[in-house]
Amino acid sequence: MPVNLTPPQPEQLLPIKGVSLGTAEANIRKPNRKDVLVIALGAKARVAGVFTQNRFCAAPVIVAREHLHSPQGAKALLVNTGNANAGTGEDGLARARRSCTELAALLGCAAGQVLPFSTGVIMEPLPLERIVAGLPAAVADLREDNWFAAAQAIMTTDILPKAVSKQIELNGATVTITGIAKGSGMIHPNMATMLGFIATDAALSQPLLEAALRHASQRSFNRITVDGDTSTNDACMLVASGEAALPEIVDPASREFIAFQAALTEVATTLAKAIVRDGEGATKFMTIQVEGGKNDDECASVAYAIAHSPLVKTAFFASDPNLGRILAAVGYAGIADLDVNRIELYLDDVLVAEKGGRAASYLEADGQRVMQQAEITVRVVLNRGPAETTVWTCDFSYDYVRINAEYRS
Repeated sequence: MPVNLTPPQPEQLLPIKGVSLGTAEANIRKPNRKDVLVIALGAKARVAGVFTQNRFCAAPVIVAREHLHSPQGAKALLVNTGNANAGTGEDGLARARRSCTELAALLGCAAGQVLPFSTGVIMEPLPLERIVAGLPAAVADLREDNWFAAAQAIMTTDILPKAVSKQIELNGATVTITGIAKGSGMIHPNMATMLGFIATDAALSQPLLEAALRHASQRSFNRITVDGDTSTNDACMLVASGEAALPEIVDPASREFIAFQAALTEVATTLAKAIVRDGEGATKFMTIQVEGGKNDDECASVAYAIAHSPLVKTAFFASDPNLGRILAAVGYAGIADLDVNRIELYLDDVLVAEKGGRAASYLEADGQRVMQQAEITVRVVLNRGPAETTVWTCDFSYDYVRINAEYRS
């Protein structure tokens, strides 16, 4: 089961004026489950996106990038689960574009105003006829208060849906942010999450919308890993409907933008952590905190070396304080001039290593006590400079192997 993660309550997910969501059961891969999502956007809406950096990116990623820059502006997002439409060549591109054409006809907009997104099995043809057959039901289901169903509709191996809302006051006006995400395995985004959709009723200029999403993604979705695999289909989209009773935010130094950016980052971080908590087979949620680096990049390198290590992850699954594995990961993180004698390693509040070896005060019983917890912080102090970063990850369990071995069954 997910680590200290509870499903969102539908009534806690706040509608965004100008953003409607509808789902359908199209039997793309499994019967009797929501697997198509349509998100329709109002006339004032602006959209920003970040996408996978995997060179073998999926057909919908290619098409969504193209359509995102349409001068007419985006009018809808179309999401399907059960099939990734990746590794499908020109046929996959044609099917992704056809899905946009079909939805555009139902919504009365141009095909280039529809952005497609897919997730599921790679190298299988997109079952376009099933998706097209499900579109009328999804359009008929469009509602502003449909975020919980939308979160369910984008799940694959996720055990629980992931969604959150937040409200802030800006100059006496209430601004709402609501987001959903999916992801459980094949998580090492290098840009965003496997799929994430966040909307706000605030109005932001296009440059600030893009800047806010980059800022939030870098501090949330770009700081999680389950298994170190970057998906072919990763995408995170931010929609600003412009319907809040607040003038458009255009100044990056303004109090309004700084407050909005902070709230957006909080929403994105909550969703990102939920993905790790629901990691395939996860039993432990680990925070890897690296401090005292020369720059952010070397802190991230150390954090990810620890978070990606199968030996570290299996030790945490076993609740075994075999913590030399963490030191080994720090050592191969790629810092050529690293002075290992200056490093301090903590497991929660327990000092484990210093001066190049085991700390004199460290007791195995203290390490064992911490390792029994469901949530653990690994803190590495490099003592090289002022930079720091945090990465969130989970352990590797027997179930991770089983889930991925049986994924196509």
